[in-house]
Amino acid sequence: MLRSFLLCFMICIVIMLFFSLFIVQEGQKGIILRFGKVLRDIDKNPVIYNPGLHIKIPGIETVKIFDSRIQTMNNQADRFVTMEKKDLIIDSYIKWRISDLGLYYLATGGGDIAQAEVLIKRKFSDRLRSELGKLNVQGIVTDSRNQLMTDVRASLNYGTAGEEILENSHSEFNKFNLYSTQDNKINQQNRNNFVDCINPNSMTALGIEIIDVRIKQINLPTEVSDAIYQRMRAERDAVARRHRSQGREESEKLRATADYEATRTLAEAKRQALIIRGEADAETARLYAKTFNEDPEFYSLIRTLRAYENSFKNNNDLMILSSDSNFLRFMRSSNSTVLGH
Repeated sequence: MLRSFLLCFMICIVIMLFFSLFIVQEGQKGIILRFGKVLRDIDKNPVIYNPGLHIKIPGIETVKIFDSRIQTMNNQADRFVTMEKKDLIIDSYIKWRISDLGLYYLATGGGDIAQAEVLIKRKFSDRLRSELGKLNVQGIVTDSRNQLMTDVRASLNYGTAGEEILENSHSEFNKFNLYSTQDNKINQQNRNNFVDCINPNSMTALGIEIIDVRIKQINLPTEVSDAIYQRMRAERDAVARRHRSQGREESEKLRATADYEATRTLAEAKRQALIIRGEADAETARLYAKTFNEDPEFYSLIRTLRAYENSFKNNNDLMILSSDSNFLRFMRSSNSTVLGH
């Protein structure tokens, strides 16, 4: 009987411990909800549970675990307008983490990360649109981009009032903590003053800290890109046509020059050929004349014999001449006479 009682008691203890203990993993933080409300300390601050083993009251308290690591949110490419009224398609991403679990839990309706990203996206789009409206395209794609990202991150974290107000609040808050760490009332009053300084339009008011904001890619809208490509193609076509026309012009010049040189060379060659032929004919005529003057009868005989040779090359050749023709005078003469000459 006693043993059964001890066994039941041990089982109850184990069950109580099982439902009372909870573990917060590394990279996480937790808060306890008591009857649906965030458990707070005497200073009205949420009780934060760091990584490790902790105890809760089963049935009354529930644990809500949050990822305390830096989160990355990729934004869908969106259209923005610059100071020059030009549209840009900007693709970006955001690095963020939870800075205040109590505020984050209330702002996101129970710590829903999707709801948190919706809030971040909405505020980021508004801030980025406002900052891009102050810059032109050249400033956005050059060195001004880093300053743009810094300004957007500061406006997200601290609101549109800027970073300077919150930095002053931080310094004042830290100064009071340094000199009055033993006075809880003063610490609580300073914290309330610090919370009052938080811009309700900032991500800090939602318990979220923006670590970094970066632009991954900047593109022109499709219709603008197509128009630019068409204009570039038209400009390149115009340049190509100009080069082709210049090439044809140079080709015509070279062809005309070559034709001129060829015609001039041929004309010069013909002229030289005619001169040489004329000189040769003149020399031939001179030799004929000289020979004729030296022995006219012999010259006449040689010319006539050549004429006979050219006229009677074939036995079938037939020539009808008068018997007293001068062309046949040597044929009418006796052989002795011909041989004598």
